[in-house]
Amino acid sequence: MALAFVGTVVVLLGLIHLYIWWRLVRDTTRPGPLRRAGGIAALLLTLLVPATMIGTMGGVEQLSWLAWPGYLWIAVMFYLLVVLLVLELPMLVARLTLRRQARRRTTVAAPAADAMPVRVAVAEAGTAAQPAGPGEAPVPAGRDAEPGSPGDAPTDSATGPADAGTSDGAAPPTGADRDGAAPDPQRRLLLARGAAIFAGLTAAGLTGYGVRTATGAPRIHRVPVPLAKLPRGMDGLRIATVSDIHLGPLLGRAHTERIVAAVNRLDADLVAIVGDLVDGPVAELGPAAEPLRDLRSRYGSYFVTGNHEYYAGVEEWVTELDRIGLRVLQNERAEIRTPAGVLDLAGVNDVSADGVGVAAGPDYAAALADRDPSRPVVLLAHQPVQAHEAARYGVDLQLSGHTHGGQIVPFNLLVRLEQPVVSGLGEVDGTKLFVTNGAGFWGPPVRVGAPPEVALVELRAV
Repeated sequence: MALAFVGTVVVLLGLIHLYIWWRLVRDTTRPGPLRRAGGIAALLLTLLVPATMIGTMGGVEQLSWLAWPGYLWIAVMFYLLVVLLVLELPMLVARLTLRRQARRRTTVAAPAADAMPVRVAVAEAGTAAQPAGPGEAPVPAGRDAEPGSPGDAPTDSATGPADAGTSDGAAPPTGADRDGAAPDPQRRLLLARGAAIFAGLTAAGLTGYGVRTATGAPRIHRVPVPLAKLPRGMDGLRIATVSDIHLGPLLGRAHTERIVAAVNRLDADLVAIVGDLVDGPVAELGPAAEPLRDLRSRYGSYFVTGNHEYYAGVEEWVTELDRIGLRVLQNERAEIRTPAGVLDLAGVNDVSADGVGVAAGPDYAAALADRDPSRPVVLLAHQPVQAHEAARYGVDLQLSGHTHGGQIVPFNLLVRLEQPVVSGLGEVDGTKLFVTNGAGFWGPPVRVGAPPEVALVELRAV
């Protein structure tokens, strides 16, 4: 199964790069060294993508030299593919228009060339022989009396006057011979180059904007959420929600410190980190996660696993996070007692988990059953799709991440096919669901249409 998946990905990458090469190189250059160089570059870039994915899978920071060019090319490749596909329709219309114009020129030019011998024949038939003067020979019909006039040109009974510019007396080329039914190759070349330049500039511009957004400071997203069961005295309880920090080859300790500072400025009652903290083992990324011990809140900081923790040694990470002061909710719940009432905060493992113990999958019954139904309950679950199961247990609000808000528009349209909510506040089967964009990125260091964020969820009594 894994081999088949890898093979499919490699074939797909090859086809994408072949298409990009065709449109950017083959269509815009003539055979020669430039086209060959473009082909070699396309091949190397095709190999760069899987090399980057495999080489950075372990989250080794020393491989950042490979991660930056590789992941940046993935973003540029994605936008080149999107823009070129969007241009296919207008390019087709432009090519058909050029072909129609060429046919029109052919149709107009051909009758003009065919009419030439007819006019000569009419002139020969309609001109009477001129009588000769005294001592002069009679002038034949169809010929002028003055020497050197057009009438002196030799004629051929089948083709009319010979072309003075051809040695074999062939007729001059017609419009069809000059233009043919196909568009002018030079016009086609200019059209292809214009499309290639537009696609290249658009892809580069969007990628540059996305890098600046992804590597910039996360925005603060304040989200009021009304809960029917929330006691009046708990109105305004604030939960700082962070997801998808993705410490790894491109994001390190400085990234964690910036997020911790942003969270602490919010002065929240609770801190919830809903998965995908790391893309590598504790041995590599433990120091990068260390600043999380400085998180401040009134009632504690909590964590639930995301799918990436299971790729990076989830057992070690649960132990490490517990050591630095985060409570990992593994299919369990905690009572958040305030002077004005009690809130149940539950957490379940990621839906992709497959194992036992720490690596076990989500167990909603263990986390949510046998609780006081009069209390409001907030569930931490990495993936929004888990809200369908949470709704069966009467969860009032689920906090999730995973989607990155789509990260790169229009990729968010594909995410919507899998997840009920891509970004922001929604509802699933009566359970409110808030999905944060996340504070980091995965893969390309690019965010377009989905800026990084730290969310402040403010619970409101109804």
